Amino acid sequence: MLFILVCSGCFVLGTNKNYHAFDSEALGNVQPGQTTASEILSLFGAPTEMVEMSNGNAYVYHRSVAKGTVVWLVFISFGNYDKQTDQLVFFFDKNDLLTHYGISLNAKDAKYGFPF
Repeated sequence: MLFILVCSGCFVLGTNKNYHAFDSEALGNVQPGQTTASEILSLFGAPTEMVEMSNGNAYVYHRSVAKGTVVWLVFISFGNYDKQTDQLVFFFDKNDLLTHYGISLNAKDAKYGFPF
């Protein structure tokens, strides 16, 4: 009876998405030295964050996927949480002309995992 009491519990899987994939076709239209900040805004919408720099600005776009696993037993609990992000950053000069951009695509790598 004690074994059954100790092993009884609950198992939970959860997902939190702040995710909408970046449009690869729109990214193909982006050309450093030619694309303007207003064109980036029309292609990708409002950025998650705007950073003012000494020689221009940067628009930062974040997307994330988080997956969690929790096991509750009577006397002990175990948990695992994995959050992965996609990030796209556009850098502009003082004339709002794109100088370069960077992209990191890791959101698809978020995984459920055993908490032990």
